[in-house]
Amino acid sequence: MNTELRVLHERNGDSYDFDLMLETRERTRGVIRDVAAQIVPGMAEEDALALMRQTLKARNMQRGWHGIHVRFGSNTLKTFGKPSEPGVVLRENDIFFIDIGPVWRGYEGDGGETFTVGSDPEMLKAAADVRAVFDTVRDAWLREGLTGAELYRHAQAQAKALGWELNLDMSGHRLSDFPHAVKFDGALLDAPYTPTSGLWVLEIQIRHPARPFSAFYEDLLL
Repeated sequence: MNTELRVLHERNGDSYDFDLMLETRERTRGVIRDVAAQIVPGMAEEDALALMRQTLKARNMQRGWHGIHVRFGSNTLKTFGKPSEPGVVLRENDIFFIDIGPVWRGYEGDGGETFTVGSDPEMLKAAADVRAVFDTVRDAWLREGLTGAELYRHAQAQAKALGWELNLDMSGHRLSDFPHAVKFDGALLDAPYTPTSGLWVLEIQIRHPARPFSAFYEDLLL
């Protein structure tokens, strides 16, 4: 049964090209890095969002399969699809993340990454730890062939060991030639089989147990 589900959930279009998936991934992550480098204290979240839209348009990635999210400070606690509180300005010691899902040449990108400004030690730790949790979970998938459900149990344990709370509402998903949703629109968390390389996005969001911020990282499982 799990093999049948895997075949059903991991199907792509008839002309699917894995190399274009990888190129879209690289372009997506390049946009994130370039826009993040231009975000500075004193900038309003709305201005950073406008900058991201301009950058995506200039690189012919204006169409997206999901909305653009640039979250500053306390807005990093917002879950996917929830609107930010307006008027949030990046402080001298602060945290922000970017989450975009552009389409390029008919293929879906999806990338998310957390950045910090200043020297707040807990924010710096969050940005480092969210990537560490991602890397640890990915390594376990490669080494042990974990199912989707096991990936997130592992992520939850790793986040707790580092002093964070894992947000299981961010539970991973398929990626494919656009649109993946007509092929499969379920969560990686619910997959009862080992996900195939290059077809699934692992999402990790960790929250501070007391302070109002979180950190986010996502990428293709490769």
